[in-house]
Amino acid sequence: MAHLLHIDSSALVSGSVSKEISTTFRKSWEQAHPDGTVTYRDLGVDPVGPLLEAGITAGFTPEDARTPEQVAALAAREALVQEVLEADAFLLSVPMYNWGVPATFKAWLDQVLVMGRTAAPAGTPPLAGRPTTVVLSYGGGYDAGTPRAGWDFVQPYLETVLGKAMGLDLTVIKAQLTLAERNPAMAELIPASLQQKEAAHAATGEHARTVAAALAV
Repeated sequence: MAHLLHIDSSALVSGSVSKEISTTFRKSWEQAHPDGTVTYRDLGVDPVGPLLEAGITAGFTPEDARTPEQVAALAAREALVQEVLEADAFLLSVPMYNWGVPATFKAWLDQVLVMGRTAAPAGTPPLAGRPTTVVLSYGGGYDAGTPRAGWDFVQPYLETVLGKAMGLDLTVIKAQLTLAERNPAMAELIPASLQQKEAAHAATGEHARTVAAALAV
């Protein structure tokens, strides 16, 4: 019985393209693997706290010398780390905010990245090879040849942190031009936007079935 950790990070309760696409994955996953389990976190609704001094210093302080603040910070961090360690697969939806990842997602990453437990700067990371689907959404277009090519600091960052430091087996699914239907200046891009969203939903659903089947063996 495989366990999926699903993290959404859009600030929007409704109308989020990244959440909509990740929901497609969840539905396909649950249909293909009804005996599987899911842990879900919506960081926009229930953000985790940022990594502050108490959380950083607690791990370097002897247990009997920790302050109450350090004990609380360590316990909160440990709960998040355990969720990661217990997952067989990951589903992460991340919209671009101001050319980077949302602050809520960065805060979650800061809490769960622990060298030697969830990541490794050298050698084989403890989580190496675990399937990870990353759903990215962009209001504009950032591919090669577009005016904003080179402004995407989301995918390269996540490929480094998740793929290299954590060793996860990444599959990235993107939907761009998501603001076309809201921004009159992008009206001519609406057909391309709809096509990208449709393709992303289809790719995500198919990949969910593939991951579920592989883990069910």
